[in-house]
Amino acid sequence: MDQEIKEDIKNLVKKYREKNPQSKSSIPASGKVYDSEELENLIEASLEGWWTESHWCTELETEIKKFLDVRFVHLCNSGSSANLLAFSTLCSPTLRDRQIKPGDEVITVAAGFPTTVNPILQNHCVPVFLDVESGSYEIDCSLLEEALSEKTKAVMIAHTLGNPFNLEKITKFCNENNLWLIEDNCDAFGSEYNGQKTGTFGDISTISFYPAHHITTAEGGAVITNNPILSKIIVSLRDWGRHCWCPTGKDNTCCKRFGWKLGDLPQGYDHKYTYSELGYNLKMSDLHAAIGVAQIKKLPEFTKARKENFEYLNKKMKSLADEFILPIATKNSEPSWFGYPISIKNPEKINRENLVRHLNERKIATRLLFAGNLTKQPYFTNNKNINYRIVGELKNTDYIMENTFWVGVYPALTKEDLDIIHKTISEYINSEHHERNETQNINNRGDGIHRITSN
Repeated sequence: MDQEIKEDIKNLVKKYREKNPQSKSSIPASGKVYDSEELENLIEASLEGWWTESHWCTELETEIKKFLDVRFVHLCNSGSSANLLAFSTLCSPTLRDRQIKPGDEVITVAAGFPTTVNPILQNHCVPVFLDVESGSYEIDCSLLEEALSEKTKAVMIAHTLGNPFNLEKITKFCNENNLWLIEDNCDAFGSEYNGQKTGTFGDISTISFYPAHHITTAEGGAVITNNPILSKIIVSLRDWGRHCWCPTGKDNTCCKRFGWKLGDLPQGYDHKYTYSELGYNLKMSDLHAAIGVAQIKKLPEFTKARKENFEYLNKKMKSLADEFILPIATKNSEPSWFGYPISIKNPEKINRENLVRHLNERKIATRLLFAGNLTKQPYFTNNKNINYRIVGELKNTDYIMENTFWVGVYPALTKEDLDIIHKTISEYINSEHHERNETQNINNRGDGIHRITSN
């Protein structure tokens, strides 16, 4: 009887979804794409009544392992939490000689999202900011050697808007200098470098499942590694810092729950309440994972659609190449683009704020390249206790802060949507040129009259 009721509910969900398809009255920069399967899974998980981490989480972790061909995947409640777990793992005393300690330096970039850098600060370490390259928006690898110091312990950077950074140079640099590599893959799930999936190069990598990203669980993230020691630390930090490795809802996996003697605790202290790390509770719920189980099946088609949308828009935008710096994929990479970044070539001719306002007034959503230059954000400038270092000058970073924005290429967008984006930008450029020419003509006529009058 219960199963019959469940099937009735699922059928009703399908009918509801068919009558209420996803619709959009605007052209978003990003968004979730789903059908009735996600809703059916969510209802199934809710009817089970467990709700916290269980078999849906296990299934999603398994599917991600298969997709990336990695050993360990640990779900958590957001991509930002994934970054915090990833970096904090490398600060664990368990790692002994390779433990990252307060005051150690970590190479990164200022042109990105705050939570790629914040875990470095939260663990009292020093971010060392390098500039990025124009067009690719990736770290300038020519500055790596200059950035290296006796205190350098890691590199932590993201693949910007799905475009992989130069993994060949970065991994070589890390290997030669015994540095950890944390690969923030939150914007690039499905991208490849030299035929290998991003998120599989670093000692640890992270994914975000926020609705804007390549697949969604509503809120959620994951931490990936092939290292069993790091895997154990990640789980401990995520699960309150406990020493026990029993899955949620399971007891005595080690068969000696009351047989441990750890720290200064009494002999036999309950292993489920023994803590070996300074941890949190950052687990994902089964409700969120159930959505992800449906989404992960669609990732290949989502990736294909992102690539096709990017290529289509890029071909259209080439007609405006005199006005804009168009995006450049990193050599040997195949990005699953998160967005289409555009930089204004001549800010004296085109004002970004006016252009972005023009697009948004016509219901074309835009986004800036996240924080622009993190060191100029209020939480940096208002906090004199933040310790960081800049190598060289952040010229391109500052240029991006002033002159770069991006528009969407996510799977729900159609060729008609992309045509509208291109047409709207083109119309604005032509209108600006016309207004400038008219102004110049008026000025020229005015100058002439002024000269005659003066004589």
